[in-house]
Amino acid sequence: QVQLVQSGGGLVQPGGSLTLSCAVTGRTFGRFAVGWFRQAPGQEREFVAAMRWSILTKIYAESVKGRSTISRDDAGNRVYLRMDSLIPADTAVYFCAATNSGLANQVERYEYWGHGTQVTVTS
Repeated sequence: QVQLVQSGGGLVQPGGSLTLSCAVTGRTFGRFAVGWFRQAPGQEREFVAAMRWSILTKIYAESVKGRSTISRDDAGNRVYLRMDSLIPADTAVYFCAATNSGLANQVERYEYWGHGTQVTVTS
C-alpha cells in the first residue's frame, strides 16, 4: 500500500521561493509515477507537475513552466516540488499524489493522495 506524507508549505512573499516535500512508502516499480496538484478556494483541483519515478521523465503545467522543478530523492524516498518567482495566484492547498498506471496530468489517474499543505503567497 502506498502512503504519502507531506511537509513544507507556509506563507511566502511574491517573488519568493518554496519547496514542498512528500515522503513516499510502499511504492512499486514499473509504471509508478508521482505528481503535484493544487486547489484554490472555489476552484477545481489542477495539475502542477509530475514525474516517472524510474526514468525521471517530467511534465509541467504551462502556468508553472520555467519556475518550478519536480525531483526525487531515492535515498530518502521523497518527492519535491520547488517553486520560484511565486505569485499570489499560486496560493492553494498543494497535494502530492501517486499512481501505478504511468505518467499523467489528470486527477482521476492518481490512486494515492497526501493530506495537502497550504501555500499562501502574499506581501
